[in-house]
Amino acid sequence: MANPYVSFAIVKCAGAAVPRPIFPIDPAQDRSRGSMPERIATLLHVVRVLLRHGRHLAETVRDRAAAPGFTCIAACFGTTSLPVILAHLHRGILRAVALERVLLARAASGRDLNFVAPRTRTIARPPAPTERSADSAPPASQVPAPRPARSQLICAHLANFHTPTLEQLEAQVRRRPLGRTIVDICLDLAVVPGFCTGAFWNELFDLTRCYGGSIATMVQERWRREQAFHREQDMHPTHDRLWLDQRREAIRQTLGFFIGEEPVAPFALGTGPP
Repeated sequence: MANPYVSFAIVKCAGAAVPRPIFPIDPAQDRSRGSMPERIATLLHVVRVLLRHGRHLAETVRDRAAAPGFTCIAACFGTTSLPVILAHLHRGILRAVALERVLLARAASGRDLNFVAPRTRTIARPPAPTERSADSAPPASQVPAPRPARSQLICAHLANFHTPTLEQLEAQVRRRPLGRTIVDICLDLAVVPGFCTGAFWNELFDLTRCYGGSIATMVQERWRREQAFHREQDMHPTHDRLWLDQRREAIRQTLGFFIGEEPVAPFALGTGPP
């Protein structure tokens, strides 16, 4: 039986027709859907689902840290350090609030959103190698040291973590494609495909692409954080290998719900919706 609360539309993104579900807006949060531009309404709903997830995780993460399976969540941040995880969550919530404000301001002006064509990157060919004598080689002191991986910079120490103000984040949202902000929110709030319902992840995936975000960037950063987490576990093992179990039922036991569903309240470890 079809779900009467979910309709489908065709989104034309980069010349291709992509079917996607249109989720209903929460009437408690937005009673003026009829006067709100359609694309803003769709994106606003997704942002509010992310915001609801981020706030719930921030409120319960201290209890989760003492429960089996917490490393499944911690691996998405690249560390088990609770202060760093909380800093990520705080920044992700601020990003989502900033995006929500920008969307509401645009809706108030009566203007809908425009899709952004995906960027095409051209790979420049490296110059042909030239013979260089040993005398012309730069001294070792002038050779730049390899730059640490981004995951090492932002996950290893809280001192390296930067959280802009809400006003700065709003300005950032306005001057770049909205899809890039969605990617940053997902990275800060540990939003990965395995933690989402299938319908919500498909919606998030399509909107990210159609508004100029890079799913590849999200995947690459997730991989870097998992590598950082591996290194941390090698040095300080937690003896909890449940984070390697990516089965849906194991993830539900860890989260209690999937992103796109109502968060479990009151919080109960290992308890999910029936």
